[in-house]
Amino acid sequence: MASFKKDFLSVGLSKLTIIGFGLGTSVITARYLGPENNGIIAALLVYPSIFMTIGSMGIRQSTTYFLGKGIFPEEKIKTTVTQIWLLTSLISLIACYYLMTQLSRSGERLDYVLLALLPIPFTLFNTYNQGIFLGKNEIKVFNRINWIPTVFIFLFTAILLIVFRFGIKGYMIALAIGPIPIFILLLFKNKFIDSFSLKIDWMILKKMIGLGTTYAIALLIINLNLKLDIILLDNLSDAYQTGIYAKGAGITQYLWQIPMLFSTIIFARSATSKNEREFSIKVTQLLRVSFAVVGIGVIFLLLFSEDIIKILYGGQFKDSVSVLKILLPGVLFFTIFKSMNQDLAGRGKPWVSMYAMIPALIINIAINLILIPKYGANGAAIASTTSYTTASILFLHNYSKQVEIPLSSILKYKRSDLDQIIKGKKI
Repeated sequence: MASFKKDFLSVGLSKLTIIGFGLGTSVITARYLGPENNGIIAALLVYPSIFMTIGSMGIRQSTTYFLGKGIFPEEKIKTTVTQIWLLTSLISLIACYYLMTQLSRSGERLDYVLLALLPIPFTLFNTYNQGIFLGKNEIKVFNRINWIPTVFIFLFTAILLIVFRFGIKGYMIALAIGPIPIFILLLFKNKFIDSFSLKIDWMILKKMIGLGTTYAIALLIINLNLKLDIILLDNLSDAYQTGIYAKGAGITQYLWQIPMLFSTIIFARSATSKNEREFSIKVTQLLRVSFAVVGIGVIFLLLFSEDIIKILYGGQFKDSVSVLKILLPGVLFFTIFKSMNQDLAGRGKPWVSMYAMIPALIINIAINLILIPKYGANGAAIASTTSYTTASILFLHNYSKQVEIPLSSILKYKRSDLDQIIKGKKI
C-alpha cells in the first residue's frame, strides 16, 4: 500500500488544480455575466446536480466497496457498471428534463435546459468508473478523472465568454464539453468499451444496486442540504438573490476541499482496511487537522471577505459578502461531517449519515421558508449554517457510537496529529 504522504500529495495537487481552475471559471462568469445571469445558471444546474446523485445510485461507492474487499472480480464489476450506466442515464435525462421545465423559473428557455442536460451521461459514466480506481487504491488515476474536466471547463468558458461573448449559452456549452475528454479516455484507453454486454449477472447487479441505493439515498439527503437553498431562492425570491447567494456560497466550497482532500483517501483505505478501529483512530486525527486548517481559512475569510469578493467578482457582487460571513460558522462545523463520513461509507454504512442529515434537512427547509421571503440570500445563508451545524453535531455523536471512540478522544488535539502528514505514515 502506498504511503499516506504520497497519496496526500497526489490528491493535494489535484485539489489545488480544481480550486485554481474552478475559481478562475467562477471569476469569469461573475465578471462577464453578472448576478442575475449567475442566478439563472445556478437555478438551471441545481436539478441536474441533485438528480445525478440519484441517478448515480451510489454506484461509485458500492464499486469501491466490492472491489476493495475483493468480493467480485473487476471485469464483472465493470460490465455491471456499464449496464447500470445506460439505464440510469436515460432515466436521469427524462426525469431531470421534467423537473427543470416544470419546477424552475429558469426552465422556460428550452435551449438552456438541453445544454444543462448534456453533461449528465458523460459525468455519470466518469463518476461510476471512479469507483474502480478507488477500489484498487489507484489514487493518481482517480485524481485525473476529477481535475481534467475542470481545466476544460475553464478553457472553454474563457473562450466562449471572453472571446466570443456567448453569455449564458457559452458557459453551458463549456460545462457540456468538460467531462467528454475523460469519458473518451475511459471508454477506449482503459477498455471500458469491452465491458459492454447484454449478458447480465443478476447477483452482482442486485448486490451493487442494493448497497448503491443506500449510498444514493444518503448522498441525496446530503446534497439536498447543500443545494436546497438555490431551489427555494429560485421559487421564493429572484435571480439576483440567487446569483448573490451562489457566488457567496461558492467561495465556501473551496474550504471544503481541505477535508475532501483527506476523505478521498479515507474512503479508499477504509474499503480495504483490515483493522477498522485503528483506522478510525487515525481518521479522528485527520479530522482535528482538517478542522484546524479550515478554522484558519474561516478567520481569514471573515477578516478579508469584502476585499476578496470585490477583487474576484467586482462591486456588483458586494451583497455576497454578508452571505459569505453568515455561512462560514456552519462551513467550519460541517468539516466534522466532511472529514468523518467517508470512514463509515467505506465500511458499507452510509445510512448512519441519514440520522444526522434528515433532521438537518427538515430544519433547513423550515428556516428557508420563513426567512427567504423576507431576507432573500441572507435568509438562505442562515438556514444553511444552522443546518450544517446541526448535522455535524448529530453525526459526531453517531460516529462516536459506531466506532466506539469517546467524544473526548475524538475532539482532543494531540501532538501526534500531524505525524501522518509530516512523516508520511501509512494509514
